[in-house]
Amino acid sequence: MESSIVSAENFNAYFGDNHVVKDVNIKIKKNEVVAVMGPSGCGKTTFLRGINRMHELIPGATTKGIMKLDNEDVYKMNVIYVRYKIGMVFQRPNPFPNLSIYENVIAGYLLNGLKVSKADKDVIVEKSLTSAALWKEVKDSLHKKGTFLSGGQQQRLCIARAIAMEPELILFDEPTSALDPISTSSVENLFHELKTKYTLIIVTHNMQQAARVSDRTAFFYLGELVEFDETKTMFTNPKDKRTQNYITGRFS
Repeated sequence: MESSIVSAENFNAYFGDNHVVKDVNIKIKKNEVVAVMGPSGCGKTTFLRGINRMHELIPGATTKGIMKLDNEDVYKMNVIYVRYKIGMVFQRPNPFPNLSIYENVIAGYLLNGLKVSKADKDVIVEKSLTSAALWKEVKDSLHKKGTFLSGGQQQRLCIARAIAMEPELILFDEPTSALDPISTSSVENLFHELKTKYTLIIVTHNMQQAARVSDRTAFFYLGELVEFDETKTMFTNPKDKRTQNYITGRFS
């Protein structure tokens, strides 16, 4: 039996009295790509932010139920350890504007006060940028600002920054929605390479992207996890009428 890296048990999330994620139960396996899709306001990003405890940073935001990483309750772990094990890449590329490309990659080490030798930093930077398919493009510009890069390159830099901490899981919140088609394609190609080492959970509005990059897909609607299945099955033979309606464009 394949082990789960993430499992939610009756997981709920609230903004004050607003119940935005409702009794979600899901098990996500190691080294798979899971797409999370659904209409705007359905709770998919809140669910994602519940996995690494970013939800609780919002005033009045609360959770109920259990979220596990490697069979340990995330909400009972040290939050710094949680962020160390779970990388996150956001909708818009957000390299630190005052840092160089090199410093952006090792920012996690700097921010957490982790002592790393210059030689080790060099290895981490090259390895992370190589894994993010960016090394060849920036190896001669490592000390230029990260904001000097194009949008697609900046997003791959943010992926390199996440990889540098050697997480087990990387969360992506609509990572290509601000990118042009060519940059989107390069990031999508990267997903296939990254899943050999990491588990990826990708929130996307783009159904074609979910079909292209994921092994399994979760469909959220009005805060509920309606369906979770193999991506091919989900798109060709969904079990729930609401999934069918969403995929065929009857509502969005």
